[in-house]
Amino acid sequence: MATATTTSPPAPSKPTLLGGVRGLDAAVSLRLHALFGPVPRLLLKALEVAGDGRIWLPVPISLLLLSASPANPILAGLVAGLVLDLILVGLVKVVVRRPRPDYNAKDMYVAVAADHWSFPSGHSSRAFLVASFLAAAGFRPREALFLWATATSASRVLLGRHYVLDVVAGACLGVFEAWLSNLLLRFMCAQSTFLLC
Repeated sequence: MATATTTSPPAPSKPTLLGGVRGLDAAVSLRLHALFGPVPRLLLKALEVAGDGRIWLPVPISLLLLSASPANPILAGLVAGLVLDLILVGLVKVVVRRPRPDYNAKDMYVAVAADHWSFPSGHSSRAFLVASFLAAAGFRPREALFLWATATSASRVLLGRHYVLDVVAGACLGVFEAWLSNLLLRFMCAQSTFLLC
């Protein structure tokens, strides 16, 4: 006589901590995006352009090449930081592969394949790299630099390009990159007579 075997349905899986954080991040980001909908899109797009890598990398390189002092340490350090930012953000985006929010408008220019991914925000990392590096170099008022970096980062969430954690991670990465760039610059100045430090 054959006995019937019964299988019980699988127990519902507990949400992982990371899944719960991602869900909360997505909910908060969508809420902010909707809440600040009345902010003029033109202003948000202007902030988007102000943090764009297609501006921030070529401009310091051009200034460095056109400079009366070709070994300008601030421009050299800024270029080194921006190249480092491009590499690190690209690597993290390709490894993490977090999709952009579903409500992201389709008016975004994607420069490279890594730009399809959301984490971390390259605009945020770049803005905080530039603000932190220039503040450490003595540019004043520092508050204006960080206000610009914060507004640029916030615009990424308000435009629906990123989640809140994307811009927070990008900001932290940018500050770290500025620290590394300053460390590298000090080392290069100590080792070289080429840079006029």
